[in-house]
Parts: sequence; structure tokens; C-alpha cells
Amino acid sequence: MSDDTKSKPSRLGRGLSSLIGEVEAVSPPEARTAGGSKGTSNEIAIDKIRRNPKQPRRTFDEAALQELAESLKSKGVLQPILVRPDPKEKNEYQIIAGERRWRAAKLAGLTSIPAVVRDTDELELLEIGIIENVQRADLNPIEEAEAYEALMKRFGRTQDSLATSVGKSRVHITNTLRLLQLPDGAREYVRDGKITAGHARAALGAPDPEALVELAVEKGLTVREVEAHAKAAREDTPVETKSARLKPEEKDVDTEALEADLSRSIGLDVDIRHGKNGGELRIKYRDLEQLDDVCRRLTAKRNVL
Repeated sequence: MSDDTKSKPSRLGRGLSSLIGEVEAVSPPEARTAGGSKGTSNEIAIDKIRRNPKQPRRTFDEAALQELAESLKSKGVLQPILVRPDPKEKNEYQIIAGERRWRAAKLAGLTSIPAVVRDTDELELLEIGIIENVQRADLNPIEEAEAYEALMKRFGRTQDSLATSVGKSRVHITNTLRLLQLPDGAREYVRDGKITAGHARAALGAPDPEALVELAVEKGLTVREVEAHAKAAREDTPVETKSARLKPEEKDVDTEALEADLSRSIGLDVDIRHGKNGGELRIKYRDLEQLDDVCRRLTAKRNVL
């Protein structure tokens, strides 16, 4: 690395890849140089590395991690992770960026991982973690909003400076932060991916956002329908949705009896909705195991034939 390169300050807004490319690796006492050649990545023992407690990303897809682990078993870790010396534990390290690769390497049974070591302050630690995840679309909307809020509250960042740092528009930052106005229950629906951020922001226009979010999940409402419900709730007027049109105000006895027969037969709740132009048969399941059982039953006759 030339003296000119060393003297350049890092600019987080340019992205994580360029930032890592500018970092000068520091050889820790217990690290060994991969391949024994000068200038290659440092290999650090995995058990000497800890996750960043302020990492904005909290959920990791286990299936995707396992898939990455299988790849690492055969090809190894191609891109080093970024770590800093642990501020509390001597000769140990804290992840700045690359926790997913570190987790997968542990699953793969690797004992060490290539890493670049860099001294960072708390602001840069949090900001790099956000940039990494935002650029790779790894954060759900609530995690992203909480990360932006942490930067603003703890380090006095403005929405304009955040937009520059993470490469997003000011409007995106503002709209994302609005999700933190949701009640906790509604936030969980967004966090779990049951509704989109667009649904959630539309629900914020209603007197009771959480109730509208629950309705959107239950009925499968579109964003436009959520907006219509929010407007109707503010004006205290009824609103008709596609789901409402399919569902009559009261079901006749024959329909209710058919629902009961089907429910007993498959062991799950059944909802029949009939309208002028046809209708829907809904089978409600609680988990993937129940869904798999329904699929097996529906395809059993076809497989026999």
C-alpha cells in the first residue's frame, strides 16, 4: 500500500467494498499469515472473534446460512471479514462487517477465517454495520429504522448526513424512520415480513394502526386497500375491499355445515366465501408442517393415478 493510499481518509458513503479495500491489515499476535506469503489476509481463530452487540441485523436465515456453510467447506472464505480489537477482551476481536460469513464458517467447522483488523470508534462501528447490511438488503425495514435512529440519537447524525453515508435518499430515511411510530405488535408483522413497509406506512394514517395492520395481514389487503381503510377510519365511513365483496354479511346454514364437514375431515379451520362471481375456499394453517400435510393430502390422489 502506497503512502498516498494510507493518507486518504475513509469515506463511508462510497460503500463497504471500497472501505475494506483501503484498510491496512494489522497482524494480531495470534494470527497466522495465510500461505505464509507477505501481503495476504490474516487468518484469525474463529473462537477469538465475537459478534458486534450493536449489529443492526438480528435475524439470519438458517437455510441460507447452511447453504453458505456448504460452499465454504469446498471453496473456503473468499472475502475476508472486517474486525476490530475487542475493547474489553485482550487478544480477541469484534466483528465490524461479515457476521454472516463468520456464522457460516462456524457451521462449516472451520477453525480460522481471513480477516482485516482495524481500530474503529463506536460511531464508525455502527455506521459500517448499517452500510454493509443496507447495501446488501440484509436488514428488514424495522431493523433499518432502528439502526438509523441509533445513529441519530447516540451520535447526533442528521437525516441528510445519514442519507449521504448509506447512499439512500433523504425521503427514504424519513419514510423508514416513520415505521418506528408503529405499536410494537405492528412492528413485529413488518419484522417478520408478513406485511411490507408500504402497508405499515399506510396504516399509520389510521386512528388505530395496529388494528389496521392486523386486518391487512388477515385479509391480505393491498397497500391501496390499507390506505382506503385508513381514510375511511379517519372519516368514520365504511370501505369496501375485494375481500369484503367476496364475503357475505351472513353465511347460510348449508355453507356453515360444509365448512364444519371439511374442517373435521382435514383437522384445520376452513373458510368458504361465496359471491356473485364465484368465491374462495380458504384453509387456515398455523405452521409449515400443517401446510405440508395439506399439500400431501391434495396431491395424494394424483400421485396414485
